[in-house]
Amino acid sequence: MKKLLLALAATTMLTGSAFAASHSPVKIGVILGFTGPLESITPHMADAAELAMKEVSDSGMFLDGATVEPVRSDSTCIDAAAATAAAERLVTSDKVAAIMGADCSGVTGAILQNVARPNGIVMISPSATSPGLSTAEDDGLFFRTSPSDARQGEVLATILKEKGITSVAVTYTNNDYGKGFSDAFSASFEGMGGSITLNAPHEDGKGDYSAEVGALAQAGGEVLVVLGYTDQGGKGIIQGALDAGAFDKFAMGDGMYGDKLLADVGAGMNGTIGTVPWAEGEGADAFVKLSAEAGNNSESSYTRESYDAAALLLLAMQKGGAATSEAAKANIMDIANAPGEKILPGELGKALEILKNGGDIDYVGATNVELIGPGEASGTYREYEVRDGKYETVKIR
Repeated sequence: MKKLLLALAATTMLTGSAFAASHSPVKIGVILGFTGPLESITPHMADAAELAMKEVSDSGMFLDGATVEPVRSDSTCIDAAAATAAAERLVTSDKVAAIMGADCSGVTGAILQNVARPNGIVMISPSATSPGLSTAEDDGLFFRTSPSDARQGEVLATILKEKGITSVAVTYTNNDYGKGFSDAFSASFEGMGGSITLNAPHEDGKGDYSAEVGALAQAGGEVLVVLGYTDQGGKGIIQGALDAGAFDKFAMGDGMYGDKLLADVGAGMNGTIGTVPWAEGEGADAFVKLSAEAGNNSESSYTRESYDAAALLLLAMQKGGAATSEAAKANIMDIANAPGEKILPGELGKALEILKNGGDIDYVGATNVELIGPGEASGTYREYEVRDGKYETVKIR
């Protein structure tokens, strides 16, 4: 009788352990530059990704009732060694099933090669836009919900050309993102007949950019094109140019888009034009509504892409029937594209149920998701102008 009771107890313990294991939280890494040149926008990106994770958890439909636990980690945006170490901790210590991130192109590439590939971890970046990532060796593990700067460079050049601007000076942050963007913009602008007086890199983290501004001013140009970061060198260049009276017209890339830049620099930003990945339509409207209900900032850059990145990871796992990178890797492209029932923000529970029952979905999300080629977004851009201290949309391109 004693042996029978012990056997029953053991069986009960094993069953309980199996149940607990099957319902333990699925951990997803959220690695973004919470410190560094994008620190004013990354918290909003994380909030958006975690909004999708909460929606999935609250639905009760994810992998037979599993919940999702985000684990934040700091990429720094610019320090590849620090980003690699942070990602390694996510994988080895925190045991994340996949990674939402990283943010900046250089650290994203470092994490991909040094952590994701050796460990078979899927990662979806919402904001790493370097053209070089399109052809990076990734073993099918890397995706992004933002379009490549190969296209953004052409869009920004087209806007300037349409405005009748024929001569510009260019400064870019000295890393993979800045160089790739600068190359794409320069090729497009010169191909349209424009002239670039000087195309020079700048380093982030300096206290004084007078030398860089002096060289750009001496070269001249109708507009200063700034392809940098909103909390670092890009802002320093613009402030220095205004202080010196070197330029009063600016054009900016996506890394410069941020409310803090407008607040810090002030009225000198009025008249500035630029581009940032954006979307309009039912999905974008649904995301704004969902974010407002959660108290999140939906107007900050890359929030839409972050929500979509997290949603894609989890929906792909649901389709594959397991909370693993293998399941996500095999199914991301399928759920992101037609055929299937269209899914908007706020409909993740519905999507999970369709997938559980063997149906197909076409995830539209907040950015009208369509993944092409090497698993990256085709995307659209917001052309904006700063008026009275605010970003005003000119059109979506």
